[in-house]
Amino acid sequence: MKVRSLYDDERIKMKVPQACCYCGSTSNLSIDHLMPRISNGNDESSNLIWACRSCNSSKQGRDMLDWMKRKDRFPAVLLLRRYLKLVLRYCDELDLLELPLPEAMDRELPFELSLIPHSFPPLAELCLWIYPENSSTCQGNSGDTERIRLR
Repeated sequence: MKVRSLYDDERIKMKVPQACCYCGSTSNLSIDHLMPRISNGNDESSNLIWACRSCNSSKQGRDMLDWMKRKDRFPAVLLLRRYLKLVLRYCDELDLLELPLPEAMDRELPFELSLIPHSFPPLAELCLWIYPENSSTCQGNSGDTERIRLR
């Protein structure tokens, strides 16, 4: 399987407005690690995203997929794509891709293999990216941040 480099993801990160990748807030932004440092996640730009202080503090040192699951939310497609590329790169660098899954799951990893989605919500419920909450195109009638949908 051919996976494109993280270049595209970095380019998108530079083009979209600065906002929390989880909720769309533009206030009190901080940097969050998709794969937390406490779990040996690195400080490379590919592992860093914008997060408001509220989401960042709620997430604490949890893996992004673990935190999203606890909040009963599915990540935006482009955020999940970035995360999965990081997982793949990490596994490839440590020659974990050839291991049987149970053996790989016994390793101490900066992510939780068991949380990688095997199924996805219906296409109409997926969002491509979380845009700023104050964007007029992102506000729903309820005032909640509406997600940009795949077409």
